[in-house]
Amino acid sequence: MPLCHKFIPSPSTVHWGYFDGSLASIGEIDSGDTLIIETISGGPSDLPDDQSLKVLPVHHDIHAKCQRDGGGHILTGPISINDAKPGDVLEVKIKDIELNFNWGFNRIRPLSGTLPEDFPRYQLTTIPLDAERMTATLPWGAELQLNPFFGVMGTAPPREWGRQPSTIPRAFGGNLDIKLLSKGATLFLPVFVEGGLFSVGDGHGCQGDGEANGTAIETGLKGTFEVFLHKNKNLSMPRAETATHFISIGIDPSLDNAAKQALREMIQFICDNSNLSREEAYTLCSLAADMRVSQTVNIHKGIHLMIPKSALRG
Repeated sequence: MPLCHKFIPSPSTVHWGYFDGSLASIGEIDSGDTLIIETISGGPSDLPDDQSLKVLPVHHDIHAKCQRDGGGHILTGPISINDAKPGDVLEVKIKDIELNFNWGFNRIRPLSGTLPEDFPRYQLTTIPLDAERMTATLPWGAELQLNPFFGVMGTAPPREWGRQPSTIPRAFGGNLDIKLLSKGATLFLPVFVEGGLFSVGDGHGCQGDGEANGTAIETGLKGTFEVFLHKNKNLSMPRAETATHFISIGIDPSLDNAAKQALREMIQFICDNSNLSREEAYTLCSLAADMRVSQTVNIHKGIHLMIPKSALRG
């Protein structure tokens, strides 16, 4: 019978700023088990001064006791999946996402974002969050509807890649920043090391496609996931799906190359799951698939291609 496991952030259950295939797991699960994973976001300078905005005590504890490697995200994990081996695939069903903070923040940082030459000065914006109304109130009075999702979900990179910064997405997933990966979506991740070593973090209250200044509403979240192991699938890049769409993902320092990769991944997916030729799949993508910019700010830029599931029914 599948079990439910809960993992909460602490100095012994997080890694800050990196993925690493040599990390020891914080727990083991079986395929089909449910995970409840809590996350936190933000370094010491990101915490709010407003006493009405609750900072979890463990947040300070992690800052004091955990070594930050290269900046980036505080990730809960890694979690090992029994019998996962290189060449397998993890199917991560996102069953629910809840707020873990009543606040979030957004940063403009020098030398960062899509327009670093236009915005050379640091600015931190603290944003109160209302969990009942699921809204964020901006300093100038506007309200935004929240759509929480995890900007970072990934397996561990191959050990020969060494330690990889959490800010740069790669074939193992990581900092994908795709806002469609919210409640009800499913993410498929390649496995590169034994156990898979799944980690989660970078909670976002909401984000526009592109993540223009380099940050969303960065916040802490609690996610509920079901994880399934698929043997010998040899997926080269992460893929995803929602109730209505299949999604391929491209990642590259060049946005043009990321677009080509996402398109090639979708053509391959269509050919693998239909009787269409490559030419017919390419035609279908031109007629029915939407290409979106995931983010332009993580050194490796992201494109995701969405095709309606109905377009593959015939």
